[in-house]
Amino acid sequence: MTQISTEILVVGAGLGGVAAALAAADSGRRVVITEPTDWIGGQLTSQAVPPDENPWIEQFGATASYRRLREGIRDHYRRVYPLRAEAARVRELNPGAGRVSKLCHEPRVALAVLEEMLAPHRSAQRVTLLPRHRPVQAHTDGDQVTAVVFEDHEGDRHTVTAAYVLDATEDGDLLPMAGIAHVTGAEARSEHDEPHAPETADPTNLQGITYCFAMSHHEGEDHTIERPYMYDFWRSYQPDFWPGPLLGFSAPDPRSLEPVPRTFVPNPDVDPLDVDADQSADAGDKELWGFRRILARKLHTEGAFDSDITLANWPLNDYWLTPALEIEGHVDAETVERAHEEARQLSLSVMYWLQTEAPRADGGRGFPGLKPRPDVTGGAHGLAKAAYVRESRRIRAVTTVTEHDVSMDIVGPYGIVRRHDSVGVGNYRIDLHPSTGGDNYVDIASVPFEIPLGALLPARATNLLPAAKNIGTTHITNGCFRLHPVEWNIGEAAGRLAAFALDRDTTPHAVHEKDELLQDFTALLERTGVERHWPDVRGY
Repeated sequence: MTQISTEILVVGAGLGGVAAALAAADSGRRVVITEPTDWIGGQLTSQAVPPDENPWIEQFGATASYRRLREGIRDHYRRVYPLRAEAARVRELNPGAGRVSKLCHEPRVALAVLEEMLAPHRSAQRVTLLPRHRPVQAHTDGDQVTAVVFEDHEGDRHTVTAAYVLDATEDGDLLPMAGIAHVTGAEARSEHDEPHAPETADPTNLQGITYCFAMSHHEGEDHTIERPYMYDFWRSYQPDFWPGPLLGFSAPDPRSLEPVPRTFVPNPDVDPLDVDADQSADAGDKELWGFRRILARKLHTEGAFDSDITLANWPLNDYWLTPALEIEGHVDAETVERAHEEARQLSLSVMYWLQTEAPRADGGRGFPGLKPRPDVTGGAHGLAKAAYVRESRRIRAVTTVTEHDVSMDIVGPYGIVRRHDSVGVGNYRIDLHPSTGGDNYVDIASVPFEIPLGALLPARATNLLPAAKNIGTTHITNGCFRLHPVEWNIGEAAGRLAAFALDRDTTPHAVHEKDELLQDFTALLERTGVERHWPDVRGY
């Protein structure tokens, strides 16, 4: 068994993990970062989800390093792609002209930019990246994690020891391994008095996962995939709270829950420069092709691309029948594996239904010219390499963010809860997708929030920090903390905190408790480009 020693171990190279590694390395510390897939970037790459962001993202509401990532993506398109001159000149270029985000783009482009950001630290041997390594065991001594054991893709095992361990996994994998007090699923209303919490706690009630997939459309061609073996099941499946079959173009509006028809028209003949992506004004999810489009052919010189490329991350392919998370006493590994297979089958069934049976505007059925794009996602049949995970295990934290801190109905449209220990900012609607407990959407207005340092501190563990979606939120507030810029901010703050604690020979809890240390740490965050407070803006 290989033994590796480092100062800071980051487990998981999603957005939070990469941000944590960059922050710690920028602070001069040695970092080992591991990743179960062969792509870093998580939501943005291996899960194939363009960034969901706050409406003010182009002006404020993100860290400086996250802005470098965003501008790096735009610069990549300007340098490498045959953009029309008018498109190349657009400062706020939206490469896919998707409506979900002001920066819709292909997963591989984000991957290239993230690898560029890590490259100098890897060359300097400050960062060691171990892809295709998954954690299988954690060693502890009292309230400290002393080592983590990983298994690589060949089945070999490796042990990494570190002064600080950051859990940036998609599911909060280290929490049960290290015996860290944590929560899964929905808390009872009595625990935090949250208006949208259920009366009874349900640790297995988790937001659905999604296997996103990429496709283009080529009129006159036939790219119909093999009929998925679960197609008959998914074709006939109708949830109790759905207006019709799941495989259909009618679905609830997440905000009103009223049935709303969706449209699907591949390669519309409109100028993508006219698309205005603004989630606060229009969710943009009613026209499915353009909702998460990641390459807009008409942004480029004529003939460069014969089709747009779009992503399916829609109501049709959210999977919520079975929890896709191991939960002691409730859900075992075999059940989780089955849930992921059923989720993949659902997405493949959506693709097959689109190709063969989906209603067209001309009265016909099916779009056989839809072509799966594994070259875009890196996964078989155009599926993403990994499931889009919306809800992780969450630490029992020094500070738990509840609905009372972020709901616009409770605090008012300008009611930002100011945090003296803020380590960053974020904003998104409280957006919960249908869940394994049988709940429909919960999508309610929220206010811009500040991320409290106390939410990054486990109640007891002294050298393990959450660095992704596993901080001290609830089932409800996870709905607005789970998005790309917030996960990045959380990881960046965790990486800086671990390095700061090493520099000062102190602990993260002491930084939170001692005013002088807290002032020095928050000043460091501000000097390195972390926005800690919001201006006066209105929630939505």
